[in-house]
Amino acid sequence: MDRRRILLVVAVLVAALGSALVFLYTKGADTRAEEKFDTVEVLKATAIINPGEKFEDAQAAGKLALQAVSQDSLLDGYQTTTDSLGGTVSLGTIYPGEQIISAKWGTSAIVQSALQIPDGEMAKSINLTDPGRVAGFVNPGSEVAVFYSGSDAESGGAFTRLLLERVTVLGVGSTTPVSTTTTDATGASTTEQLPRTLITLALDQKEVEQVTFASTNGELSFALLTDKSAVQPAPGVSAANLFS
Repeated sequence: MDRRRILLVVAVLVAALGSALVFLYTKGADTRAEEKFDTVEVLKATAIINPGEKFEDAQAAGKLALQAVSQDSLLDGYQTTTDSLGGTVSLGTIYPGEQIISAKWGTSAIVQSALQIPDGEMAKSINLTDPGRVAGFVNPGSEVAVFYSGSDAESGGAFTRLLLERVTVLGVGSTTPVSTTTTDATGASTTEQLPRTLITLALDQKEVEQVTFASTNGELSFALLTDKSAVQPAPGVSAANLFS
């Protein structure tokens, strides 16, 4: 009888230890998930701020608001309060959705160009849906890979392929709803309103030509990059190799 009691006690202890280990693992997983998606409340523009506009005027007009931004998307010089930018003016156009960063504000009366275009490059704007621009996580200063989805000129089959490996976003413009109509296999049509946003990129001449052609003849989409993102040219994906 004593042996059975000992075995019972041991079984209860093992079960309790197992429950404790499961609890600790779950708690650790939750902590890791929270750290991955941790956000910071930073100042963002809610309306266009014009070059030369005083910070106080923009604040009084309700053009600034605190919004959550993931740790990975924070830009250098981001602001969590309005304290440090008092008495400054905008050095260029700041579009809705942009993070308010110190580099775009100064005390000089001389206003810089609206877009800081790198030497040898041009500014090119394209219109993208929310999924195409990574659901709003793309901001000025972000680096993105550009993908093209279209139809093969010879076979007519659909494909998706990397178009540009890494380009810099100069600006994020206003969002406008656009009507899109799709037709299913039965011939029934469905019309829906999809928000599209102007995104301005820094490109060289060849890249401008590629983006212009691609946006006219197919659909472009972005993938947001970090310094450690791995991206390289590839044959692309079509129905023939989708599951390869």
